Amino acid sequence: MTRKVMVSPVAGQWYSAHEGALRSDIEELRKGRMLIRRKDICAVVVPHAGYRFSGSIAVGVYQRVDWRQYDRVVVMGPSHYCALTNKISIPDATHFETPLGLINADISFINKLRKLPFVTSDQEAHVREHSDQIQLPLIQVCLSPSLPVVCMICGQFDSKHILKAAEQLRAVLDDKTLLVISSDFTHYGQSYGFVPFDKNVQKNIEILDNSIFELFMRKDVEGFIKKLNQTHATVCGRDPLSLLLAMMPEDAKVERTGYETSGHVLHNDSNSVSYLGALVKGRWSSAIKEEKVLPDDQPLSDQAGISLVELALTTIRKGLESNQTNVGFLVSKPELCEREMNAKRGGFVTLKRNGQLRGCIGEIFPSREIWKVIREHAYNSAFKDSRFSPMGRNELEDLEIEISVLSQPVTVESWEEIEVGLHGVVLTKHGLSAVFLPQVAPEQGWGREEMLSHLAVKAGLSPDDWREDASFMVFEAQIFPG
Repeated sequence: MTRKVMVSPVAGQWYSAHEGALRSDIEELRKGRMLIRRKDICAVVVPHAGYRFSGSIAVGVYQRVDWRQYDRVVVMGPSHYCALTNKISIPDATHFETPLGLINADISFINKLRKLPFVTSDQEAHVREHSDQIQLPLIQVCLSPSLPVVCMICGQFDSKHILKAAEQLRAVLDDKTLLVISSDFTHYGQSYGFVPFDKNVQKNIEILDNSIFELFMRKDVEGFIKKLNQTHATVCGRDPLSLLLAMMPEDAKVERTGYETSGHVLHNDSNSVSYLGALVKGRWSSAIKEEKVLPDDQPLSDQAGISLVELALTTIRKGLESNQTNVGFLVSKPELCEREMNAKRGGFVTLKRNGQLRGCIGEIFPSREIWKVIREHAYNSAFKDSRFSPMGRNELEDLEIEISVLSQPVTVESWEEIEVGLHGVVLTKHGLSAVFLPQVAPEQGWGREEMLSHLAVKAGLSPDDWREDASFMVFEAQIFPG
C-alpha cells in the first residue's frame, strides 16, 4: 500500500508547530488531573477551539478514558468550510502527522466505512478543517501515540438521511472503538450572527447551553434538533452530535465533565464560544441486537396494523407541527408488537379525504423493518407526492389512512396468472415500470385487462403495450384501514 501522510493543516495556527512547546502546553493542561480512567466509555464529546480556550475541557474528557481497551479512535467533527450535503468525508491518508509525530490511520476500519453509501473522500473538506485535526495531539498525549485513528468530517444532514446514516454507521462500530464527537456549543456575538440577548450574557449563554445539553443527556434526538431549530443556537457540531444521539445504545448514560466559555476566559462578552465535555457510558454491541422477527410468510396481527396506522398519523402530525421539515422522520418505533414491527416487508401508505385519493407512496421490496417503511412513506404521502400539494393542517381532521403491508413480489410467466382483487401488480417494459396495489382494480371496478391498460399508461406506455414483451410481478397485501 502506498504511504500517504496527511500533515496537520492547523499546526502553527490552532496549536504550536513546535514539538516541545506543544507537548508542554498539553502537559500543563494535564497538571493536577488525577482522574480515574473509565473502561465503560463508548463515545465522548470534546470541544475543538484553541487549547488556551477549550484545552482544559478536552483534556478533562480524555483523562477519564482508559485507552487500553480500544483498537482505534474515530474522530468525527463538523465541516466548517465545505458543503457536504448528507455526506461524511474521510481523508485519503494512511498516516496523520502532527508536531508530536506520526499516527497510523486504521485502514481496515476505513475500508469498512467507505462501503457506506454516504461516505466519500472530498479533499476540500480537509484542506483547512480543524475540528478533527485539533484532537490528534490530545489523543497522542492523553491517550496513546500508538492508537490508530480514523478522521471523519461530517456534512449537513437532513433528518431523514441522518437516521439512515446513523443506523448504517452504528452497525460498523464495535466495543473496540472510541467515538470522539468534536463540537463546540453556542457561538454568541455579532461575529457569529447570534445575539438573542444583550444582558447577563454569560448567564444566559449557560442557560441556553444547559437546555440544549439536557436534551442530549436524555437522548432525545427529536427534542435536540427541534431546540436548535427553534432557538437558532449556533452549535457547530449539531450534525455529529445528532448522529451520536441516533446511534447511542439504548442503555447508554451521558455524563457531563466540564464547561467553559471563551467570553469567561477573556472577560469579554461581545463574542463568546461555549465548550462542553461529556462521556457516554455504554457498549456499541448492546446497540446492535439480533431481534426476533416474524417469518416472511406470517401475516401481521390486527394490533400491529393499528400501531402502524397510529405511527403514520403521528408522523403526519409532527410534519405539520414542524412546517413539513423532516422532523417527522424522528417519530419513535411503536412499543407494541415489537416482533412484528421488526418484520422486513414492503409497504404503502394511502391517504384519502372524502373517499378521494390524497397521496400514496411506498416501497415494494422488503429491505427494512416495516415500521421504518411506514414512518417514511406516511411523511412522503402527506408532503412529497408530486400529484398533490403538501398537506395542510385543515386536512388532518377528515384524513383517512390506509396501510398496505406487502408480501414478497414473485414473477409470473403470463398476465393471465394475475388475479384481480388478490394480486398487486408490477408491470415492466423497456425500462419503464408501474405498480398497482391489489385494492386499486376493485375500487375502480376494473377487470384484469382494463387494469393492465391503466397500469401501462401509468408506466408511460401505450394502453396495449402490456400485451407483448412485458414482464409482471405479483404480490399480496394486508390492508389496515385507519
